[in-house]
Amino acid sequence: MHFIRSAPVTFTWLAVLFLTTVAQHLLPRWHLIVLLRQDSTNLHHLASDPIRVLITSLLWLDGASWWPYLVMFCLFLAPAERWLGHLRFVIAGLIAHIVATYLSEGFLYWQIQEAAVSPRFLNARDIGVSYFVVGIVGLLTYHIARPWRWLYLIAACCWFVGAVLINPTFTPIGHLTALIVGLACYPLTRGRPGPPVDPSWLARTRHPRPPAA
Repeated sequence: MHFIRSAPVTFTWLAVLFLTTVAQHLLPRWHLIVLLRQDSTNLHHLASDPIRVLITSLLWLDGASWWPYLVMFCLFLAPAERWLGHLRFVIAGLIAHIVATYLSEGFLYWQIQEAAVSPRFLNARDIGVSYFVVGIVGLLTYHIARPWRWLYLIAACCWFVGAVLINPTFTPIGHLTALIVGLACYPLTRGRPGPPVDPSWLARTRHPRPPAA
């Protein structure tokens, strides 16, 4: 229970996502499509009602599968909230969410102008929490002890850069943008208490040193 109480924003949000995920499975398909389209951060809504959709898009999971996010929230968001504090955690995630949304949708708009994709993508569905999550993944780099920090950062960069190279569409570009924005939020980490996370403690726990003779 202490693990949950120490990150109230993370686990309250996770509970809301559980409820909306259940709703995705229970609602009639046509009703769900209309509802998700209304809350999508597509080009049309960003031009006409940006504040509402930037908030409501964070209340839905794209794909209606909740369990993977339970793992991600426990591994990345909960430790980040405990380290940063509630306010800095929310600020960093929202900055990543907003910047990545606008840059990725700007890329999509450019593709439409260049006739690289159909104009129907003006109303493309774009919901979910992934930009917020990836931004926090990037920021969490500064809470990992060296040299593990660099391995973590290299792995994250390879994953998201590779996704753009394999599938250069607006969503992978948004994820890479969110990672960069999270790294750029370093000033929010200054003055935060607590030692950095040191993954080597796992090895020490599993293979303790023998007692001295």
